[in-house]
Amino acid sequence: SLFLFLAFGCLGITTEVFFVALTDFVSALNSGEEINLQLKGHSYPWMFLIYGFGVLGFAKVYPFFQSKNILLRLLIFGIGIIIIEFITGFLLDITIGVCPWYYTEGIHVMGYARLDYLPAWMFFGFIMEKVYLFLNKLELSN
Repeated sequence: SLFLFLAFGCLGITTEVFFVALTDFVSALNSGEEINLQLKGHSYPWMFLIYGFGVLGFAKVYPFFQSKNILLRLLIFGIGIIIIEFITGFLLDITIGVCPWYYTEGIHVMGYARLDYLPAWMFFGFIMEKVYLFLNKLELSN
């Protein structure tokens, strides 16, 4: 629905800005670089569409695994997000000529997806599941 698309587009972008700000801060701490307490994060307009359309796909497949064990669901969320990250990164690269989040560090696949972010994506998936269930109840009650 349009409601879920907009809500998850906004939630995804906001989460990403915070994540980038915090990981940049931790990276500066670990490398001995100058620490910038402004904690500036960033994202890309493309991400609004990816998060928005992502929840619409999630809504279609969620009924198939909603009753599964929480650890299995978290693993499905994390792997699913990594696959989406890879596909959308690849598609953006061939469409606009660049993958906005192209990775050069960590354990990555062709620069489009970072496998070492799996725990973070699993946690993000857990939060998104809870928000999805909450918003879905709100939307159905209207």
